[in-house]
Amino acid sequence: MKKRVPYHENFKTIVYGVSALFFIIFAGGIGFAVIEGYSFVDALYMTTITVSTVGFREVYPLSEGGKIFTVLLIIFSFGIFGYVITSITRLVVEGALQQSYKLYQVKKKIVKLEDHIIVCGYGRNGYQACVELKEHGEKFVILEKRDNVVTRILEDPNLLYVQGDASSEEVLDVAQIRKAKALITALPNDADNMFVVLTAREMNPKLKIISRASDFRSDVKLRHAGATNVIMPDRIGGQRMAKLVTQPDVVEFVENILLQRSREVKLTEVECGCISEENTTKTIQELNLRKKTGANLMGLKTPEGTYIFNPSPQIKISKDDKLFILGTDEQIIHFKEILRGN
Repeated sequence: MKKRVPYHENFKTIVYGVSALFFIIFAGGIGFAVIEGYSFVDALYMTTITVSTVGFREVYPLSEGGKIFTVLLIIFSFGIFGYVITSITRLVVEGALQQSYKLYQVKKKIVKLEDHIIVCGYGRNGYQACVELKEHGEKFVILEKRDNVVTRILEDPNLLYVQGDASSEEVLDVAQIRKAKALITALPNDADNMFVVLTAREMNPKLKIISRASDFRSDVKLRHAGATNVIMPDRIGGQRMAKLVTQPDVVEFVENILLQRSREVKLTEVECGCISEENTTKTIQELNLRKKTGANLMGLKTPEGTYIFNPSPQIKISKDDKLFILGTDEQIIHFKEILRGN
């Protein structure tokens, strides 16, 4: 695959070429003024027709010195003039100008991001993570340094991305890491993921960080580096294959809830910070949430981090709990309204 030239390099090339061309015209004008005694306008005119090789006749017959100077001017300017024309033509033909404008628009959108997710790496795992985030309506930005992968990202005009090394503080700053709520690092190399985790945790201590790992020994190291969770695709794949043999219907049932595309029924988490004071004094049975909303309370997480599955009807819900609800969008909205006491 042809290597993609970064957009800023296209403009840099043209700026250098045009600068050199103006220098040649300036030097040529001075040369004709000094050698032939031309006025400013005549000197500029002679330089321009010489550099552009249009073939018009000179203003006045040239002296021997003027002829030698003209030959040298043509030799030095011909290559530069052709270089500038070629660069501008390539910029227009390859659509680099349009692509650069798109990149400018992307950067403007990234600057405005808040509570978004940063995805480092757009390989198999990174791509799948982006698909899921997009389906859940999450805002995210991709960090990728490989030119061929960035070309693939550009195929979707709705994707926000930053090209560069995800472990670089400058690149993470461009991705607005200090305003992000989570980071997913799905780079193929565990050492690279380690550097990303260390840098991201230092820049945003409150950030939720999910890291990919290939080696089982990397799990503990990544957690010590600051990863909130560590995912091992090989382990998950092996466990899933075994479960499909021993408990196939259970696996398909859970995946149908978590990975379904229709989203008719979904399992979601609900923060209880909005619960009314009156409802904190009632048990789950007294709240009668299942009958009132149709949504099922599958479990809860206590402030201490303990998970309670299928909680007892006698449990009281506190403001610091997190609930796991199974239901439709309407049922979950109704569930939250009852918690608030509406």
